[in-house]
Amino acid sequence: MTWHAMPAQARFTILGPVLTMLWMECGLVTAAEPRPEIPGVDAAFLDELQARIFAYFWETTNAENGLVPDRWPSPSGSSIAAVGFGLTAYAVGVERGYVTREQAAERVRTTLRFFWNAPQSEHPSAATGYRGFFYHFLDMKTGLRQGQCELSSIDTTLLIAGALFCREYFDRENPLESEIRELSDKLYRRVDWQWMQPRQPLICMAWTPESGLGDHDYRGYSEAMLLYVLALGSPTHPIDAAAWEAYTSTYHWAEFYGQQHLNFGPLFGHQYSHVWIDFRGIRDPFMQAKGIDYFENSRRATYSQRAYAIANPHGWRDYSEEIWGLTACDGPVNKRLPFAGQERQFHTYWARGASDQYVNDDGTIAPTAAGGSIPFAPEIAIPALRAMRERYGEHLFGKYGFLDSFNPSFTFQDVQLTHGKIVPGVGWIDTDYLGIDQGPILLMSENFRSELIWKAIKSSPYIQHGLQRAGFVGGWLDKHR
Repeated sequence: MTWHAMPAQARFTILGPVLTMLWMECGLVTAAEPRPEIPGVDAAFLDELQARIFAYFWETTNAENGLVPDRWPSPSGSSIAAVGFGLTAYAVGVERGYVTREQAAERVRTTLRFFWNAPQSEHPSAATGYRGFFYHFLDMKTGLRQGQCELSSIDTTLLIAGALFCREYFDRENPLESEIRELSDKLYRRVDWQWMQPRQPLICMAWTPESGLGDHDYRGYSEAMLLYVLALGSPTHPIDAAAWEAYTSTYHWAEFYGQQHLNFGPLFGHQYSHVWIDFRGIRDPFMQAKGIDYFENSRRATYSQRAYAIANPHGWRDYSEEIWGLTACDGPVNKRLPFAGQERQFHTYWARGASDQYVNDDGTIAPTAAGGSIPFAPEIAIPALRAMRERYGEHLFGKYGFLDSFNPSFTFQDVQLTHGKIVPGVGWIDTDYLGIDQGPILLMSENFRSELIWKAIKSSPYIQHGLQRAGFVGGWLDKHR
């Protein structure tokens, strides 16, 4: 095929990264500016993908209380993080015409009313949360703590981020939307971030009524960037500003597969905070010293993972420039099995990832790893999703979009699986959709296309204050000082 006969998307996939680097070196664009419009982007593909994923949140949620299941169709409790993604997804449904604004607002109000009125106490089983935080998993019907799960600071953060987005998006002066704003505000103000700091100034990961506050704090770059921003911006229980410096002091900056960047293995850590906050052009002291912003850092992390897949040091099947993406996701089994002449350890749910610090890779790929990176590197992320759909077809792409994960190397027929199924000639394919993996694909696709979530959150005085207390300056944030 000649160069001129090659489809525009294929040409841009080859030249995109090179042109971007040249433009940056010449000063024509900076890392903080939006990428040029990509020729050949298949809007119909993104339309269908977003519509299917939106249906996951709209149809599987308990409409009586707004609780979103952790996974479907396997029976599960509700993940409060998935609820946070769902709250945000409903606005996408409005803008894309899947539901009316009133339908979305009613669903949001139902959800926020449930969380505001749900029992908060130290009781081990008759509570939904404590001190403004919520348990990681809740019973889908009763909304009470499921099993012995923890009161989670990061999952509460993702829930509250969804509520704060709704506070800004539903801005009309009518009783329904006024109540949404009031409930969102009250939920955020109730969270006692200071209590979740047994080892100040860092924030603890969890608490249980059985063991109290946990032994581990959030340190090192991760999705907890959003946690610290919300805790710093709180008007009622703000943490000390020293927390941000303490947090960033544990960062790990290194080169991995050709990219100098702030390392974190699973790609979700480079994506979750960015679902709500537009980090283009704003920088804290750490990033000022590096000369880039967190958006550019996530772009580099995405390219780094793709380069790792192309190199494929462990020889997994199908890894390539289009089939890539390691993040936390389902897997087939926890078992050692022979592959390519070696005993390999396979895992079920696991924080898969690749960075200078460690590599967790058992051949399992999650579409959300590429899908959550669409705004950072659309020229490689969108073709990756298209390639996954085209190669694995209806085995992987179903009613609610992409199933959670797949492993072409796992073809063992005589192994009892924990999740998923073996498709002859294809490998292992999950049979569940996971809310926390569906959400980033839908919402980051929307940020790429319209910046819907980013635009709304920029109006939040709480997000502005939290970023400013962390030392962020520049770009859109300076307009709110």
